Amino acid sequence: MPKLMDIKFPKGCQTLPEGFWSAVDVWINKPHVVNKRLCGATETQGGDVEPEEQLTSLLGDPGLLTQVLVFMDRGDQSQTHQQDKPWSSSTRTFIPKVSCYGTTLHKELILKDFSRQQVTFLPFEEDAEGRVSVKMDNVYRIQLCSQDCEQWSLELHVLMADSWFSDGVAYAKLPWLSSALLPKLVRWAAECKSSEFRSTLSLLPVEKYGLMYQQLKEKYKAMVKVWPEVTDPEKFVYEDVAIATYLLVLWAEERAEKNASVRQSFVDLGCGNGLLVHILTSEGEKAITPSESFLFPSTDWLIGNHSDELTPWIPVIAARSSYSCCYFVLPCCFFDFYGKYQRRQSSKSQYKEYIDFIAEVSQVCGFSTEEDCLRIPSTKRVCLVGKSRNHLASEEPEIEQRRAHYIQSRQMSSGVTEQRSDSRNGRDSCHRNADIKSCGGSTWVAGFQPRDRVETVRNCATLPRDFVDSVVLRVVNVLLAMTMENEGGTYSEWNKGGSLSVSDVAALLEQETLQLLKKECGGLQTLLKNNHQVFRVEGGRVYIRDWRDRSSFKVDAKRKPVSPGALKTRLCWFHVHHPQGCPLQADSCAFAHGPDDLRPSTRPLKKIKNEVF
Repeated sequence: MPKLMDIKFPKGCQTLPEGFWSAVDVWINKPHVVNKRLCGATETQGGDVEPEEQLTSLLGDPGLLTQVLVFMDRGDQSQTHQQDKPWSSSTRTFIPKVSCYGTTLHKELILKDFSRQQVTFLPFEEDAEGRVSVKMDNVYRIQLCSQDCEQWSLELHVLMADSWFSDGVAYAKLPWLSSALLPKLVRWAAECKSSEFRSTLSLLPVEKYGLMYQQLKEKYKAMVKVWPEVTDPEKFVYEDVAIATYLLVLWAEERAEKNASVRQSFVDLGCGNGLLVHILTSEGEKAITPSESFLFPSTDWLIGNHSDELTPWIPVIAARSSYSCCYFVLPCCFFDFYGKYQRRQSSKSQYKEYIDFIAEVSQVCGFSTEEDCLRIPSTKRVCLVGKSRNHLASEEPEIEQRRAHYIQSRQMSSGVTEQRSDSRNGRDSCHRNADIKSCGGSTWVAGFQPRDRVETVRNCATLPRDFVDSVVLRVVNVLLAMTMENEGGTYSEWNKGGSLSVSDVAALLEQETLQLLKKECGGLQTLLKNNHQVFRVEGGRVYIRDWRDRSSFKVDAKRKPVSPGALKTRLCWFHVHHPQGCPLQADSCAFAHGPDDLRPSTRPLKKIKNEVF
C-alpha cells in the first residue's frame, strides 16, 4: 500500500483546505478535462454514510473489506477544523468518447473522508444484468497533508501498485496519475477559481450527447477534406457538429418530455456558412426559409449561431412569432438592438455582461431562460435556451407592452434615432421608414442597423497601389539616408538603413495621406506590416527587412510558411528599388529578380468572404 507520489503546494497558499475539495469535485464531475478519452461522467450521490455500510454492500467479502479499511486509515491522524463532518459517498459512471465497453458500465465508489482530508476511489464494473465486479488492483487515494497548516502537500496512494491494470480509458496508467492528474489537482486547488458560467452540457444527459457526437463526427468527417473556405476546417466543421449534436439531443429530450414523435422545425437566423443547417436537415430536422414578415408562427425553434446584430432580436422574434416558439442563441459579437453593445459594469467581464444582457432580454420577452456551456473549440461557447414561458398565453398583450417599452428604452439609451438609419450610404434598405411596411410589416425594427451587403474592407488591402508604393518608397528612402555612408560599399556592406518609431514615420507623411490611413483599421502600422517583404515592425519601431538575417523572423513565427506554389510569383522589391539591389542571390530569394524569373502561381485562389448573404 505505497505512497506513489507527493507534490508540495506553493508556500503561503491561502485556498486550502477548501480548494482541495473544490479540485476533487472537478476531477469527479469533469474527468474529461484531464482524461481526453472520456466524454464525461455522471455522479449519483449516496448520502452521508459510514464507510463500512457502503463498502460492505459493494465488496461483500470481509477480507476485502478489512483490506480497504486499513488502506483508508493510513492517512494523517491530525485533527482538522472539519473533524465533525461525516463521511460522504457517491458513485460516478464513466462515459467514454468511443464506445469500447459494450453494455458494461465502468463505475467508481467515491468515499470522502473530511476528517483526514482524503478521498478514496474504488473502481468496479457492472454488466447489463446488474452483476458487479470490484477492481481491487486499481483502488487509489488522494490525500491533502499539512505541517502546522503552513506547508501543504498532495499525496497519491495506491492499494496494489504492482498489479495495477490500465486500458487508457476508464483505467488510467499509474504514471499518468502522477504526472498529469496530481499536478492538475494542485493547480486547481491553489487557484480555486469559480467560473462565471455553468458547467458544460448542464442541460443535457452527457452520455447521450457523447454517443450522438461520435456518430455525427464520424459521419461528417469527410467535410474536413473538402472544406471550401479559407478558415480552419477542423475547427469549424467539428464546432458545427458539436452545436448540431447539442440541438439534436436537446430536441430529443423535449420530444420525450412532451411525449411527441414529430420532429421540431427550425429557422437558422445566424450568419454562418450553412453547415449547421445542412447537418440538422440531414439528420431529419425541418428547416424553413425565412419569409419577409420576419415572424415564424409555424416554426418550433429559432437558432442564432453567431448571429451578430440579430442576437438580441432573436428572443423578441421568437416571442412575437408564437407562444410556443422556442429559441437557441450562441452569442459571439456584442450587439445591442440598434448598434454595438456598450459596457455598463466593470465588475464583470465583457462577455459575462453581454450574456447577462441577452438573458435579461429573454426574461423581458417572457421566457424562462436557461444557460449552458457547449463543448466547442471556441472561447465564446455559452448558449442561452428559451423553451418555456414565464407567463400564461392570456397575458401576452401586457407582456408585449413590456417588451416594446424595453426595446424602446434600449434605443433611447444608445442614442440611436430613426434618422440615423435613413442615412446609410444613401441606399434603400428594409430598415428605412419608407420600406418598413414592405419589409417587415410593422415598425418594431425601426432604427435597426443591419450590416452592408458588401462589408467594407479596411485593412489597407484596397488602398490604391500607387498610394501604397509611394508611402513605402518614402519611408525606405528616409531609413536608407540614416546610414548613407554604406552606399557604394561591397555586397557584405549592403545598406539596411536605420530605424524609426511609428510616430516618427507618421511625421514624414502629409496630412492628407494620414487622414486616408486613419480610415483603415490599424492605419499606418497596418500598411507597414502588410508590406512584410520590405519592412519589419517590432516593438513600435520600423526597420528595413534584411532577408539574410534569419533572426529577424522570430517575431513572425506565427506567420504561415511560404508554400512552394507562391515562390517567385511576385517581383522582389529590393531588386527593383534598393540602390544596391537584393542582398540575396536570385536562386536564394523567394521573390522574382526580374520578369524572366517570374512564375505563375499554383496556389488555389482564396474565397472572398466580404459579402453577406
